Amino acid sequence: MIMEAVAKAKFLRGSARKMRLVADLVRGENVVWATERLKYLPHRAAFDLRKILAAATANALSIEGTAKLKADDLHIAHLTIDGGPIARRFRPVCMGRAYRIRKRFCHVTLIVSDSGKKAAPTGSAQTQEQTKKQD
Repeated sequence: MIMEAVAKAKFLRGSARKMRLVADLVRGENVVWATERLKYLPHRAAFDLRKILAAATANALSIEGTAKLKADDLHIAHLTIDGGPIARRFRPVCMGRAYRIRKRFCHVTLIVSDSGKKAAPTGSAQTQEQTKKQD
């Protein structure tokens, strides 16, 4: 039986584009290896992603129990970074004008699994397309 655990983080400061650059480095990898890699990356997004990965690992171990499952057995099955809201601030500039500053947020969904197969979240459009292709 395949065991999956989910961790979500919403409204993280930083753009989804910058978070995706870091996420691409660890997508599909072993949890222990990904944690070590994220620890030494100089990006701010790596810190947030490492915390989410630790939460997903803890969720998996609490569901299954540490006697049956080890962190070494887990892989990142699915990692999605979506754009969140944009907070707009205005910066005064010359001649009475104002420039808009966009402070971006993002949402992260991470699924860890004890099998090496990549899984999509249930009920999504991707899952429905994949089942059509398999039939």
